[in-house]
Amino acid sequence: MFSRNVGTIDRGLRIILGLALLAGFFLYPDAGLRWLFLVGIIPLVTGLMGTCPLYRIFGFSTCPISRS
Repeated sequence: MFSRNVGTIDRGLRIILGLALLAGFFLYPDAGLRWLFLVGIIPLVTGLMGTCPLYRIFGFSTCPISRS
């Protein structure tokens, strides 16, 4: 469907950041701007899928070049 443009280290960092933000949503139920933690869905999904729409728009990629 989409070509991968997110490298291994970038994917790992995105997944960790996304999970941390989503954990904050559940750990701080009385926070005033609690809904901002839901932004963690974006890095989590892009990390799991291995593709980032903004990288595609700007022509950026952190994937290693395949030499086949």
